[in-house]
Amino acid sequence: MTSKIQTILQNSADVKLVIAKDTAMVELIESVANAITTAFKNGNRVYFCGNGGSAADAQHLAAEFSGRFYKDRPVLPSEALHTNSSYLTAVGNDYGYEQVYARLAGTFAAGDVLVGISTSGNSENIVRAFQVCRDRKVITVGFTGDKGGAMKPLSDFWIGVPSNDTPRIQEAHITVGHIICQLVEENLFG
Repeated sequence: MTSKIQTILQNSADVKLVIAKDTAMVELIESVANAITTAFKNGNRVYFCGNGGSAADAQHLAAEFSGRFYKDRPVLPSEALHTNSSYLTAVGNDYGYEQVYARLAGTFAAGDVLVGISTSGNSENIVRAFQVCRDRKVITVGFTGDKGGAMKPLSDFWIGVPSNDTPRIQEAHITVGHIICQLVEENLFG
């Protein structure tokens, strides 16, 4: 059992090491942090969405901005789109679950940011939201696994974790998300 645990931990670390050694990926993460920094500086908002475990990650990262990360500082306007269960169930029932994020994206302003988290990159509700965002000049950031799925071509910034293993992808998503939160906070508050 001990060796199995060590193997799982090593696999998780290996995915992050591949990202750390990929200069283009590191530069992309910095670009996402800069885009989010600019959005906040311009009075825009940052939204997150996902399904299942990715919804939990979306909510976690939104809270890092709207609450705090390392510093006591003003609120950065950010929210996870799935937290209103009455909305989610009503729109899912009346229009279909694939519309739950797209309807909300139709209210976003140009310059806002939508971060969609999906290990496969094929979550229909996120894909549709990204399509709406494209028409509204909302910046899209796709967090996916290595293939990117349907989200890849719809993402202004695409972070494709180099793995096909869902838990390892999700672990890397939260790590990259935390890095972005730290960089944004430092950009805005020193």
